[in-house]
Amino acid sequence: MAWHSTAPRRQLSADVIVVGGGSAGTVAALAAARQGASVLLVERYGFLGGIGSQVLESLCGLFTTGEPPRKVVGGIPDRIVDGLVERGGAFYRPSTLGAVASQVLQYNPEVLKVVLDDLSSEAGVQPLFHAWMLDVLREEGRVGGVVVATKGGLLELRGAVVVDATGDGDVAAAAGAAYEIAGRGTSQALTTTFRLVQVDTPRARAVPREQLRRLLTRAREQGWEGLPAQEGSLTFGTIPGSVCGNVTRVSVDDPTDPFQLAAAETQGRRQALAYIRFLKERVAGYETAVLSWLGVHIGIRESRRIHGEYRLSVEDVRAARRFEDRIARCGWPIELHAAATGLRLEGLPPGAAYDIPYRCLLPKGIAGLLVAGRCLSADHEAHASVRVMGTCMAMGQAAGVAAALAAKRERCPSDLDAGVVQERLRAMGAVLE
Repeated sequence: MAWHSTAPRRQLSADVIVVGGGSAGTVAALAAARQGASVLLVERYGFLGGIGSQVLESLCGLFTTGEPPRKVVGGIPDRIVDGLVERGGAFYRPSTLGAVASQVLQYNPEVLKVVLDDLSSEAGVQPLFHAWMLDVLREEGRVGGVVVATKGGLLELRGAVVVDATGDGDVAAAAGAAYEIAGRGTSQALTTTFRLVQVDTPRARAVPREQLRRLLTRAREQGWEGLPAQEGSLTFGTIPGSVCGNVTRVSVDDPTDPFQLAAAETQGRRQALAYIRFLKERVAGYETAVLSWLGVHIGIRESRRIHGEYRLSVEDVRAARRFEDRIARCGWPIELHAAATGLRLEGLPPGAAYDIPYRCLLPKGIAGLLVAGRCLSADHEAHASVRVMGTCMAMGQAAGVAAALAAKRERCPSDLDAGVVQERLRAMGAVLE
């Protein structure tokens, strides 16, 4: 017996449909709207910003490494940063990953939600919150929209161009795009982040990183369970007495498998509580710490990597390679959180950055679709550099501009001249040189 849905489907249309309202998707929607396109933005939560609007409080990838750090991301991301700073919700701070130094933006994720709301309203973006992408609409081999589930029932969203900013490449995969997933032991670890309050931050700041590692090693040798990672970050937040923990490490074969993902969420929360117990019992300054927040969704660094017209390689990253069709730049190190072997860092030369080609956003053989964010076309090691939030914003900006241009000109994104996209990006303040 076959089951068929009898629920009526409302139809909505826009020039551009963006699926996923995280770092890449929100900026893609803003960029497309600022190019004059009508935009529908599909987001499964009730706010924009994705993981960046949950517990994560550090925006990486805006600058190169080295002293002084060089800015490599601009345009709409600048407006986001300005909005955070104007509301007293952000400041720049130096960041050190091993021997690799850079500069990151420390921000309040609750303020980020409001900043993104305001920018979206100002640009005329129509968000659809609490909406889940179920299927792709394809007509004559071209992606023409998506079906989403909402509190009001099923909606058919039809658009001239669709941007997949789901992180996991859900739209591209549903449309039949080829992709790869690294797999257990190779794929980057998942992390459940948490926030502590009532931390004695002066005393906690005085604990050197190496001492913290020694304390962790000793606890593990004494039989403490749930402490798999000795690397990670404890970041002092914008709220006095608060610390954001990015230290758990969960390994799965495939983060897009629903059963593996459910198990990872449970394991991540258990690890978070184990690390909090360790901090409270063994580390100065955390004795009176209280858990105030656990991530709504476990942080996924790597899942599907779509096969695009070009595949960014680790050799491109190491050589700080330039491309004629560049649409964004990245100077962040290769930051590989391998589940089996731990953190591996490989920095670029100080001040160096590489280009991200437009072709990395074009799924091979799929018309009418762009990808942006961590589901871009890149190999495993290159992906470990290009996946950070600041670079995802830059990719989203490019995808949004390209989507709007393609929609207005009634062309496929793959038929656009990259030079025209670059011209619009420069006018918006993007850094391409």
